[in-house]
Amino acid sequence: MRKAGFVILLFLSFNSIQAQQDTISDVKYLEDQFYVSLTYNMLTFKPSSILQNGFSGGFSAGFIKDIPLNEQRNIGFGIGLGYAYNTYIQNLKITKENRITLFNIAQDFTTNRLGISTLDVPIEFRWRNSTPQRYKFWRIYGGVKFSYLLVGKTKYSDLTETITTKNIPELNKFQYGLILATGYSTLNLYFYYGLKPFFKGVDFNGEKLNLKDFNVGVKFYIM
Repeated sequence: MRKAGFVILLFLSFNSIQAQQDTISDVKYLEDQFYVSLTYNMLTFKPSSILQNGFSGGFSAGFIKDIPLNEQRNIGFGIGLGYAYNTYIQNLKITKENRITLFNIAQDFTTNRLGISTLDVPIEFRWRNSTPQRYKFWRIYGGVKFSYLLVGKTKYSDLTETITTKNIPELNKFQYGLILATGYSTLNLYFYYGLKPFFKGVDFNGEKLNLKDFNVGVKFYIM
């Protein structure tokens, strides 16, 4: 009888320890470690002669380290690293002649695209009403994104020629802007507002070229 009591006590103790470990494991959950976004890109602060005339799209993906700040783990920071590719279809023709970059308005073209690849570092302040057991929840993540230019090139085509221009020194190597992602469950609205111009030291038709970007789209977070 004593042996049976001892076995029962041992079994209950083991279950209690296991439950505590599961509780600790559940409490220390992390959210939204990976992200993917799809955007429509708009140029801002553009001269009246520069027009967008096609769908300018963007894609980004990366990893974010979730850092909870309170015991409920519904407020925190996110610091990440990712890759982005954005296109801008418009009528600003960028070419080179004798190693000098030329900026003109394109006429009668079939393709005129600026493509930019960047290494991104998003930093987010995060609020969500998640729990260890709730996988669908509301979130508001806002912050700033820093970008480093990897590749920037343009492609221009008309009825007679195709011109690809790479290594444009006037493109700013570093970009930064404000970011906001808000939504429920997997689907979230995403916004990026660029604070730094694409180009540096470019005079266009007697004024400084201050093109910036505004991106709107959807962002998916994955645990």
